[in-house]
Amino acid sequence: MTAGRFTLSPATSAVLADLGVSTGAVLRAAGLPEDLFLNRQVALTPDQFYRCWAALEEISGDPALGATLAQRVRAETFQPAIFAALCSADLRHAAERLAAHKRLLGPLGLAVHADGGRLSVTIQWPADPLPPPSFVAYELVSWVALARLGTRRPVRPERIAMPNPPGGAAGQAYEDYLGVPVGLAAAPVVTFTALDGRRPFLTANAEMWRVFEPELRRRLADLDRVESTADRVRAALLELLPAGQCSASAVAQRLALSRRTLQRRLAEEQTSFQAVLARTRHALARHYLERPEITITEIALLLGYDEPSSFYRAFHQWSGTTPHQARATAT
Repeated sequence: MTAGRFTLSPATSAVLADLGVSTGAVLRAAGLPEDLFLNRQVALTPDQFYRCWAALEEISGDPALGATLAQRVRAETFQPAIFAALCSADLRHAAERLAAHKRLLGPLGLAVHADGGRLSVTIQWPADPLPPPSFVAYELVSWVALARLGTRRPVRPERIAMPNPPGGAAGQAYEDYLGVPVGLAAAPVVTFTALDGRRPFLTANAEMWRVFEPELRRRLADLDRVESTADRVRAALLELLPAGQCSASAVAQRLALSRRTLQRRLAEEQTSFQAVLARTRHALARHYLERPEITITEIALLLGYDEPSSFYRAFHQWSGTTPHQARATAT
């Protein structure tokens, strides 16, 4: 995971399921790999993330997607940073915590102001690429959803505004949810009354915050880690091999990469597609050989070989012995 990216958790799939939208359809439309959510956490560049959002908006056919998502907010579908915010004493403290951990949310900044007792949160975006207006609307509306979830009260913002606010039916849908229209402003901002900013969170839990805080620190440290291409190739092969697909082209397509890019990234990790393929097949072969109910011929097919003789030659090259000898030793 690297800085400058939006991070998504596997719970994103649950959110899409609630919308009745196929995760695979969204990822394909966005040109992203279908194995994306097999990872524990996902990091997308702004361009990738915005393509994913645009694909979700198109497939759902919902012009007020942000409002719809806000109405489906549940604590268990939050990322840890936002779940930890629910442990705060009130909305003001939750905003301060989220601002401190804003890098976990993506390449955006949060400016929190308590002006005259009112609580205002302004969202600052990178200049390029600009986010879709509907996503900006969602980010603003999510603060209202957080306040309502924490207080269990129908909190209504004093003001909510953004560049290019939604109009027409979408604008009305947002107003129906928020209780106020989305106005025009140079920067996205949502403002709450002093009372709502200080209203106690029924979800406040200091002990749970002490549990989450080390995890948040760890995730901040993880931002500089990069996902191994070799690991992604291996995960793809685990699914493709039983179907007889073991080519670099098939794996590259699964990972939404060109074959040349796949080979280049593996070379940068001091390995190659053939080396990863061989290691994956060898590990799987050892696993299958420990299961006597699977014949040698079946193992060859599960590993993507057309003929058992090809598997015999490869296994001997890997281990210096035959599959039958290895099975006898294992049992």
